[in-house]
Amino acid sequence: MVYIDDIVISGNDITRIAQLKKHLFSHFQTNDLGYLKYFLGIEVAQSKEGVIISQRKYALYILKETCLTNCKRIGSPMDSNKKLMRDQGELFSNLERYRRLVEKLIYLTITRPNLSYPAGVESIYAETSH
Repeated sequence: MVYIDDIVISGNDITRIAQLKKHLFSHFQTNDLGYLKYFLGIEVAQSKEGVIISQRKYALYILKETCLTNCKRIGSPMDSNKKLMRDQGELFSNLERYRRLVEKLIYLTITRPNLSYPAGVESIYAETSH
């Protein structure tokens, strides 16, 4: 995986990984930072049993940004049977801020697929609100 100037190398064949690293070192100015721990807001924990990914820091950042760090936890983020109406509730005062928040929630679905439905519903309102 490559993102701008960061590369994540993953695989089961240690010999081939070492060969790839040697090739990259010989052609580019690179640093080997060791095992992946954090990449693009995703925390990575590795063990003999497997790999665990989390976006805990990113989720806490979103809660802090929205002043919801003291909110109560719920089992399901949204009732899928509830019908939302455009003329219901208050309009969000800053549409750009709302859209950025929805984008962050969509990115959070990488490790929290249970947020896919509510983030998708919110994205509909982010695109059509005025």
